[in-house]
Amino acid sequence: MPVWWRRVRRHFGISAPRMTVRTHLPWWSRGALLALLLAIIGGMWWWGFDFGQILGGFNRQEIETRLATLEADRAKLRAEAIELRTRNSALESELGMTRGAQEALTRQASELLSENAQLKEELAFLQKVVSDSSQSVGLQIQRIAVAPDGEDMWRYSLLIVRGGSPKEEFKGNVVVQATISTGPDGGTQPRTISLPEDEPTTAPALVLKFKY
Repeated sequence: MPVWWRRVRRHFGISAPRMTVRTHLPWWSRGALLALLLAIIGGMWWWGFDFGQILGGFNRQEIETRLATLEADRAKLRAEAIELRTRNSALESELGMTRGAQEALTRQASELLSENAQLKEELAFLQKVVSDSSQSVGLQIQRIAVAPDGEDMWRYSLLIVRGGSPKEEFKGNVVVQATISTGPDGGTQPRTISLPEDEPTTAPALVLKFKY
């Protein structure tokens, strides 16, 4: 066996002498060194992580700044949206009131136009009545109108004018005679009614007491 192999076996083999390793540092120093070593490793890892993100185009601080800005913008936009909704509701309510007022004014204008036309017609008729009554003396029926008022009812109106220059009121009554017919297919013969003879309840409406 070579000499160098025997020396190796003597130092590292089973027959090698035992060696005891003793440390010169107490346990708390070893703990402190271990904690320091772990802190250094953690700091290097964290620094390497951030540095790697920066090199890779990802900057955490910049992203956090952007997120804070976006959060502020979102809160601002939300407040503006709430304000716009409130203003929109107010404008819709105001628009509804304006439309209602406009429709009411339109109806009133239409009613006023119709009333104006009716008043003009009545004024022209009354002017004609006055001019005609000043020429003729006595009682005259200037206008008579009959219109249906329900299924079996008719409404009539009379305008009686007294011409000339009377000094006292006229007192009397009107007698109305009407011929009622249901038509050729009705199967009923025409009949004539006289008011107030056939309907005594109509007598008060047929009493006349006027001057002109």
